[in-house]
Amino acid sequence: MEAENHYINRSGWLRAAVLGANDGILSTTSLVIGVAAATTTREPILLAAVAGLVAGALSMAAGEYVSVSSQSDVEAADLKRESHALKTMPEIELEELTDIYVQRGLSKPLAHQVAMELTAYDALEAHARDELGINEITQANPLMAAFASAVSFIVGGLLPVLVAIFAPIRDMVFYQYGFSILFLAFSGVLAAKAGGSNILKAVFRICIWGTFAMVMSALVGYIFGVQTT
Repeated sequence: MEAENHYINRSGWLRAAVLGANDGILSTTSLVIGVAAATTTREPILLAAVAGLVAGALSMAAGEYVSVSSQSDVEAADLKRESHALKTMPEIELEELTDIYVQRGLSKPLAHQVAMELTAYDALEAHARDELGINEITQANPLMAAFASAVSFIVGGLLPVLVAIFAPIRDMVFYQYGFSILFLAFSGVLAAKAGGSNILKAVFRICIWGTFAMVMSALVGYIFGVQTT
């Protein structure tokens, strides 16, 4: 028999990496499209692309680190409270754990026996996992999330930058849109494969929302931009 392949252990870095790559492609492309719709020269387009890439990568890293750190702080505070409760009222905590297992389908005697054995083995781990929903897979890792977001944003954002360098200036908007949809679809395929989810659903979702964002950016450029020669 072959062991089952599970993907939940990838959720921490995969979420940050997918978000970073997609945001790198989409936000940089949308920025370039907005500027390209308002100018006929390459210099402001390249400046917007590079500025968007640098600012976006730093912003993603900082935002991911702060948000995941907040989650980590909440988890640490809950674990501290739970540890104090286990020391001051172990009987009540044991009964709480028993009730949890009863709600999951065990009989009361078996649930009590399981709770006692898990408490004897590692009480805090048992309560963290079964009462608080904290385990080694879902536990927050701010540095990993920040690094994954920044690197993936740079990788994604470099693609529209290259298009801004080499694509014909007159059709820059269309080249940016066409290549970005291909890039987004490819990232959707990679994310779906890494996470074991439906590929078509992932690609359709990201392409639809990507198209909406880029169309709105182009409209802003055309409405408020001043064409230059």
